[in-house]
Amino acid sequence: MTARRVALIVPLLMFLGFVALAVYRMGEPQQRVIASKMVGQPVPAIDLVGMDEMHPGLNDSDLRQGTVTLVNLFASWCAPCRVEAPQLAALADKGVVIHGIAVRDTPENIAAFLKEHGDPFRRIGMDPNSKALLNLGASGLPETFLIDGKGIIRKQYIGQIRPEQVPEILKDIEEARRS
Repeated sequence: MTARRVALIVPLLMFLGFVALAVYRMGEPQQRVIASKMVGQPVPAIDLVGMDEMHPGLNDSDLRQGTVTLVNLFASWCAPCRVEAPQLAALADKGVVIHGIAVRDTPENIAAFLKEHGDPFRRIGMDPNSKALLNLGASGLPETFLIDGKGIIRKQYIGQIRPEQVPEILKDIEEARRS
């Protein structure tokens, strides 16, 4: 083999190896729990008006009442929020307290969303300008935070909750209750 061929083949093989590695890594599942700067910190100031009489608003003091809670950021226009609705219902059926924060949405649209997809929420705070979303350090919708009874954020679940995550989340809740 001539030096010229080697000079062509080696970079080509390196490039193909890089592409193969990238394709292989794309097939691996993404990490579903990401420790953000808010994990381990107290819940920031939140004071959101309620959706309606059945769904009072949400205040950060509601999250320091001694109960481990999930806070789910969602919207009626969010397709992944629709997909995760059965998982939130399953968690609520297991006795998990879930509060919602409706981001950039209207009470009418949220009511229609809940009628169609079920209502796992004890409280729903309206966040029309995404202030609570930003204060929590959320990166998009849906996003769910596990908050211990003292108001400390213990976990942040980014993206829709998948069926296989429900047992993991229940385990995380039990750990938060013990701590």
